[in-house]
Amino acid sequence: VTLPGRTTPIYRPEPECQAWTGTLLLGTGLLYCARVSVPVCAVSMSQDFGWNKKEAGVVLSSFFWGYCLTQVVGGHLGDRIGGEKVILLSASAWGFITAATPLLARLSSAHLVLMTFSRILTGLLQGVYFPALTSLLSQKVRESERAFTYSAVGAGSQFGTLVTGAVGSLLLDRYGWPSVFYLSGGLTLLWVCYVHRYLLSEKDLILALGVLVRGLRVSRRTKVPWRQLFRKPSVWAAISAQLSSACALFILLSWLPTFFKETFPSSKGWVFNVVPWLVAIPAGLFSGFLSDHLINQGYRTITVRKFMQVMGLGLSSVFALCLGHTSSFCKSVVFASASIGLQTFNHSGISVNIQDLAPSCAGFLFGVANTAGALAGVVGVCLGGYLIETTGSWTSMFSLVAAISSLGLCIFLLFGEAQRVDLSPTHEDL
Repeated sequence: VTLPGRTTPIYRPEPECQAWTGTLLLGTGLLYCARVSVPVCAVSMSQDFGWNKKEAGVVLSSFFWGYCLTQVVGGHLGDRIGGEKVILLSASAWGFITAATPLLARLSSAHLVLMTFSRILTGLLQGVYFPALTSLLSQKVRESERAFTYSAVGAGSQFGTLVTGAVGSLLLDRYGWPSVFYLSGGLTLLWVCYVHRYLLSEKDLILALGVLVRGLRVSRRTKVPWRQLFRKPSVWAAISAQLSSACALFILLSWLPTFFKETFPSSKGWVFNVVPWLVAIPAGLFSGFLSDHLINQGYRTITVRKFMQVMGLGLSSVFALCLGHTSSFCKSVVFASASIGLQTFNHSGISVNIQDLAPSCAGFLFGVANTAGALAGVVGVCLGGYLIETTGSWTSMFSLVAAISSLGLCIFLLFGEAQRVDLSPTHEDL
């Protein structure tokens, strides 16, 4: 692993390297704490503001309206000025917005408009995170260690969802939904202070802000021939798989709390908001370890990536389908845990496959892929709410998740590759 600000690779664990890995894991966790605050509080907020399913679907999906707009920008900025700087600057803004959301909602009686605006803004700010993180890891981590490193940092997404599900459910019952936003936003701002004080110098941030103010000027020699990049079937296969995995996860993330709350009214929120994510953390770490181990044992990289996607998109969708065909609370928790846990295998599949294909511009490429996933997420979350409202059954929503996952898996299995794309300029690109 190469530390931010250094050019020489460091492959042995060092205190500073461990500090960055742990810090990024925690940052990912806080990102998801803020992201899932609305899904966890959706039922209570709907009761307070009088929202029906369609209106709640608008608020739940509005996050992705903003999220899809800054993916490419975040990846490009990460490739140019350093992913760690992009992450810190965006986190300081989304932390403040999250903490201020309850106050914003009380400014007027137009609660739906204000909450939609707040979620769009949060999505805009969080949209740069994963492309910047991908850019950072693709430049600092060697291929044989990428899966575990990405999975370890990515485990923060399950950790953050777990914390919000457990602590947030308790706060929700005792102090009301605003307390969930105060907690996630406040913790994010504390994290920003820690990173600024101990891991990033003032000079680094000033230089990064200076570049942003002046604008990013790209010389002809540093331009990447994007036409060559997007001519490759393997690139489109990666984009399709990322689209499917992101869309499926966003739909489940948005609607699972409501599914359990309405299907099993007497169940405890801390159970269904905690157990699936508690399972997902070790599952994600195991997938990263297994992926790197198989590659180090001599298995072809693309074979390992496709196997991970069979688990992350294929088998997970089977358990999602099972959710719509059971009336048992225990079985539903097991199926939800299996589906969410297996989706963490995507970190060791498509997420690192993008880094395999084009490490020098992995942030940009991930931004393109995740933009497509976020756009599909907007449609998917709204369509899920529409299907639930019109059919009166949750089976249709889970069938939608399975169909999206299966389509992305088939495309990746047919056209996915792990060989680095040749980005040397052709005559027409010069």
